[in-house]
Amino acid sequence: MDNSPIGVFDSGMGGLSVWRELRKALPEESVVYYGDGAHCPYGEKPAEEVSGYIDDAVRTLLGAGTKLIVLACNTATMIAVKRLRAAYPVPFVGMEPAIKPAAATTRSGIIGVLATRASLGSDWFGELSGKYAAGVRILPAVGEGFVEAVERGEENTPAVRQLVHRAVAPLVEAGADRIVLGCTHYPFLAEVIADEAGAAIEIIDPAPAIARRTASLLDRHGLRAERGHVPVYTFLSAAGVPYAERLRERASRL
Repeated sequence: MDNSPIGVFDSGMGGLSVWRELRKALPEESVVYYGDGAHCPYGEKPAEEVSGYIDDAVRTLLGAGTKLIVLACNTATMIAVKRLRAAYPVPFVGMEPAIKPAAATTRSGIIGVLATRASLGSDWFGELSGKYAAGVRILPAVGEGFVEAVERGEENTPAVRQLVHRAVAPLVEAGADRIVLGCTHYPFLAEVIADEAGAAIEIIDPAPAIARRTASLLDRHGLRAERGHVPVYTFLSAAGVPYAERLRERASRL
């Protein structure tokens, strides 16, 4: 048993979609959430630059006594998870687009993947597609402006609906019956995405699977909090106290 907190890291607000699922699945676990905020979004930045931000976050979370770290950011996972697992003594949980369940359940044989340009253009995305989606047509779509809209808290405005329409309409027209959310910011737009896609298309959020994976690793390493432990939720940011307070306020509404 270990009452130390779990660490969760994202470029900004998006990882709160994972934080929400962790809180549901692991109600006795304390969590330290680090949302960079100062350098978000990561999707268009050079990998070397983003690696530095990731290391700063990991060192901060380890300094806060975290026993396991969830990289609640697809870009960070793609760039750094293998290196982090080799360099640091705590378990790391990484994100990956839910291509496997989408490919396994599609009826049309066509799935859409909404993600950042960096994720969709990576070898990592190609490897996942080849591993899990043989015989399935994958339609990649960049969520242009999605991250910025979520950071501003603008999730259901006419401008955001237009952004979603431009990204989702081609997937619907091409016959996709599953749309994978490949960035942790995107679940905050899930209602708008679902409205645009229509009832016949399933929207797949990987966050619940990440919470299950976290629980499995806690059990494997004997790191679960004691039964009855009262959790504490802490919010940190490279952007300073005002951004950390925005994270706290937003989390309280989840």
